[in-house]
Amino acid sequence: MTPFTRKLLFAVTFETLGVALATGTLLVISDAAPAASLFLSALNATIALTWNFAFNLIFEYWEARQPLKGRPLRLRALHALGFEGGLTLVMVPLMAWWLNVTLLQALWYEAAMIVLFIAFTYVFTYAFDRLFGLPDSAL
Repeated sequence: MTPFTRKLLFAVTFETLGVALATGTLLVISDAAPAASLFLSALNATIALTWNFAFNLIFEYWEARQPLKGRPLRLRALHALGFEGGLTLVMVPLMAWWLNVTLLQALWYEAAMIVLFIAFTYVFTYAFDRLFGLPDSAL
């Protein structure tokens, strides 16, 4: 598969599964109504999809210039943390506004999502690489 197709498939699949996971999590940890949780999760996915595509372009550009090839545990962890860190900067204020909660409460909600999504990102990326092989940048 072409690098563009791989990135697109990765991002769309990740975000589709992520919406379901985020909606269920918000329903459990907040007082938000199901419709509000679903909308916020879908909005988050739209923002995250854009960030995912851009982040992976940047990450693979950097990765291709590294002397060490492959994706060891520490590089996968760096990838997951970098992605989630960038997304958090946008999502905390948006979540506070949408759910009508304080920034601190939104930060707690986001912290729960971060823990969940760091694990999800790691597992998903590992499974994706096993199914479709490593991208050219890691070879």
